[in-house]
Amino acid sequence: MKSNRDTKVFKIELLAEAEDELSDAYDWYEDQQTSLGNKFYNEVNHYLNLIEHNPHQFPIKYIEELRSASLNKFPYVIIYWIDDINLNVFVVSIFHTSRNPKYY
Repeated sequence: MKSNRDTKVFKIELLAEAEDELSDAYDWYEDQQTSLGNKFYNEVNHYLNLIEHNPHQFPIKYIEELRSASLNKFPYVIIYWIDDINLNVFVVSIFHTSRNPKYY
């Protein structure tokens, strides 16, 4: 059985485009309904926390290195790649599922 000291926690880094997409989506949801932006942000953070603790749990999609985590309550996907050597996760995009996934 592993102790907590043996658990690797990856560092999450949102690339500039992902930060912009998150901010734009937050603003859009807040404009639709008060606190809806916060609910969106909280769900994204929940998934980022899951990724941080086990980034390999979500499937590889689009191209060999990119993984995809679909949000449950909002039509968004977190696209990321893993640097296992340095224990980093780079979030490339947080995009609406109506966008063309081939973009990535």
